[in-house]
Amino acid sequence: MAENARVLDCKAVAAELDRHLRTDTFPLGIRVVRAGEPLPERVRRPLRDMGIKIAICQGIGMARRYGWAIAMGPEDLSCPIAQVAFGFKPAIPFYTEGNLAAGMYVETCAQGALTEQEVPKFTPEEAGTVVVAPLTRCSFEPETLLIYGNSAQIMRAVTGALWKTGGSLTSVTSGRADCADIVIRTAREGKPQFILPCLGDRIFGQTQDHEMAFTIPWSQVGDLLEGLEGTHKGGVRYPIPTFLRYTPEFPATYQELQRRWDEGETS
Repeated sequence: MAENARVLDCKAVAAELDRHLRTDTFPLGIRVVRAGEPLPERVRRPLRDMGIKIAICQGIGMARRYGWAIAMGPEDLSCPIAQVAFGFKPAIPFYTEGNLAAGMYVETCAQGALTEQEVPKFTPEEAGTVVVAPLTRCSFEPETLLIYGNSAQIMRAVTGALWKTGGSLTSVTSGRADCADIVIRTAREGKPQFILPCLGDRIFGQTQDHEMAFTIPWSQVGDLLEGLEGTHKGGVRYPIPTFLRYTPEFPATYQELQRRWDEGETS
């Protein structure tokens, strides 16, 4: 499939991903709706519609498990790290000095400050409402495709993404703030990445121990689908093909019975 991803139908993309990856949860489209842009129709707002404030990873979990379209602005968020990363709240000294990471993720505030520097961040001018929805329900053109799966499924996505380019993918992680990696880093770097879900994603987003994530800019999804088809034809598939064409070896008593049959023993 060589057509430009910008003209791809989201439902058609979902069907191709399901054929090649068979993930347990829905692949998602993500878009950051900036000031002056209308929100897509029929999206749930956590505070308005559910009476709760949530984390970004929690909204992603709702979208991929419930099949809901979720829109998250500053009024919907309870996670302080996400509020800073997505440009909704200022990075005041208490944050930049590393207090949130110290004693939990790193030993000292000095190390925590380095950790916070690594979190991708939107400027206030870049901030907007984060909209996530299953591809089958996307009423908007995504900016990013997000897939959760087991390591074999994510391996398939990686090989598909490399079909047109070769080489390898490089991803970075600190074990926290994967929402910023998913949305912000993918947009900033403009390339696919595999993502290690963070602690918050596991606690609040209900991400399971066996799951990983994969993102790719929507503009590259056409190449990804072509790559999934190409690698499938090449034998890189999911479920992973297992080698079954061999003669098994049995215990000694089984072999003795076979030997006696081979020698003509009948009684």
